[in-house]
Amino acid sequence: MDDLLYLVHRIPWPPNKGDKIRSHHILRYLAQHYRVHLGTFIDDPADAAYLPELKRICTTVCARPLPRRRAQLRALTGFLSGEPLTVPWYRDRELARWVRTTLIRQPVACAVAFSSAMAQYLPEGGGRTRVVDFVDVDSDKWTQYAPTRRWPMSAVYRREGRRLLDYERRVAQASDASLFVSPAEADSFRQRAPESADRVHALNNGVDAAFFAPEAVAGSNPYADGARTIVFSGAMDYWPNVDAVVWFADQVLPGLRAEHPGVEFCIVGSRPAPEVAALAARPGVTVTGFVDDVRPWIAHATLAVAPLRIARGVQNKVLEAMALGRPVVASPQALEGLTATPGHEVVAADAEPRAFLEAVSGYLRAPDPALGQAARARVLADYDWARNLAHLGEILRRRPGRVSGTVSIEEAAHGR
Repeated sequence: MDDLLYLVHRIPWPPNKGDKIRSHHILRYLAQHYRVHLGTFIDDPADAAYLPELKRICTTVCARPLPRRRAQLRALTGFLSGEPLTVPWYRDRELARWVRTTLIRQPVACAVAFSSAMAQYLPEGGGRTRVVDFVDVDSDKWTQYAPTRRWPMSAVYRREGRRLLDYERRVAQASDASLFVSPAEADSFRQRAPESADRVHALNNGVDAAFFAPEAVAGSNPYADGARTIVFSGAMDYWPNVDAVVWFADQVLPGLRAEHPGVEFCIVGSRPAPEVAALAARPGVTVTGFVDDVRPWIAHATLAVAPLRIARGVQNKVLEAMALGRPVVASPQALEGLTATPGHEVVAADAEPRAFLEAVSGYLRAPDPALGQAARARVLADYDWARNLAHLGEILRRRPGRVSGTVSIEEAAHGR
């Protein structure tokens, strides 16, 4: 086996949120084909319990703590250096030292960075294949955030969108391949970075269809008998998720309960933000916080909703509900990049109160079991991890050296 350096901005274990699901499955694939040297950060102290699992499948591991307050202070230096704030947020001297030492001691043939911020650690030269999994076009996400915030944060987010796009383009120039979570996301980046278009690839997410199978959780219903429940699942400290559930509770749920008395809205996900936790005081709303297993909460709901107004890439919450055979009502933003056919495998509804209310209410008036069955069939057809990750293997086996070498990662970070 060749040696491979894998740099991830958040510990890829356990696979309990969007980015960690992807990085986790990539790591498991890489460990089957390479001697993996993993460099990563731990932003939740509880995740340190999973280090033995990582050390079991990796040759070496460097996991650095990432306290939020310290990261915020480092990020502020970006205002002085001209960098996007995301880059110094993830800057760590000890991790940089570990990377240098690993490259001296180990015959590393390939280096993969998960998220653009980790590209600052990628080595230059040495004949190594360099791949960056951007996942999403993060710069556009910050640009989308800007109109939702008041000054001065609106100005900060606009700045981050501009500076981060410059950085993303330079990182792509310095890499042999740039990966994105869907063909739509890859096309979006090609339009923003035409100089690297020939080295931009889509690497679709997958779903563990055996784990997320209706029969796997058939007997574990967390809801009361006869309950009609609408479920939203996701990390509830993530702003787009927070915005989505607050909007749904404010703009859709009251009208829905007026037409369908007794309908419940269940918000399932860890670390609910204060505005999410406050929703639990409203009639018909449950906020679970962390649950050991999200599957029963989705599988036994009447339907799942994804009323996202801000989104990038592929939404795992939608794929997991589809895999569990649940009907999904989702905004166009939440469906972007998915191959699901609206009206056949999912229900699409604009994130506008009347449209979303009618879509959800319409399903409650006339449930269609065939929708959930078609949704699972789509997942089985298009979202198999083993099949999708085989494309990553093909990219890593290609010969390096297609990039010009005129832009270093350090230069990219500082916009030079």
